[in-house]
Amino acid sequence: MAEIIKVHGSTLSTAAQRVFACLYEKELEFEFIPVNMAVGEHKKEPFLALNPFGQVPAFEQGDLKLFESRAITQYIAHGYADKGTPLVIPGKQMATLSVWMEVEAHQFDPVASKLNWELVFKPMFGIPTDNAAVEENEAKLGKVLDVYESRLAQSKYLGGDIFTLADLHHLPNISCAMRTQVKKLFDSRPHVSAWVADITSRPAWSKVVAMNK
Repeated sequence: MAEIIKVHGSTLSTAAQRVFACLYEKELEFEFIPVNMAVGEHKKEPFLALNPFGQVPAFEQGDLKLFESRAITQYIAHGYADKGTPLVIPGKQMATLSVWMEVEAHQFDPVASKLNWELVFKPMFGIPTDNAAVEENEAKLGKVLDVYESRLAQSKYLGGDIFTLADLHHLPNISCAMRTQVKKLFDSRPHVSAWVADITSRPAWSKVVAMNK
């Protein structure tokens, strides 16, 4: 009998959503263990035994314990290569896919996360939005999306011709941003807009969205 996959986190966490999306794409069953971040459960034991940095999600499978969402998705994609959506590409093409996974982590995520913090999460917690920070990061995101527009004019997906982790990793922040004024930055770039429409309509992502309903 296969060892049960357990994901500790919050359905509101964009990092946890990345892992949920990967598990649903792979059609894998898992146990979701909610972490009450409002009372700081992620900053205390027993959670700190799973992730000493006190951030969600954390992943358990038997004696394997992982944290960092992108490391978890790569373990799932490679470890269950024969299940569900491939998500990774064998051989030389994997190098290009890896480049775009790095771009998401280092170019896209920092600015998109800041915008979502200001426009989605601060209002949720009753904290005033910093409009100067929004303006600064909208400009930065626009420059990143110009590069994406060029890439997606040549390739249906970021990593190549099929949907992979390079695309999946973007889903939580894009889904969040599309509910804000930042939507205009995606909509105004035709190839980016078509890509966003494609990846956000995937059945696996719809299951992640449904976790918050």
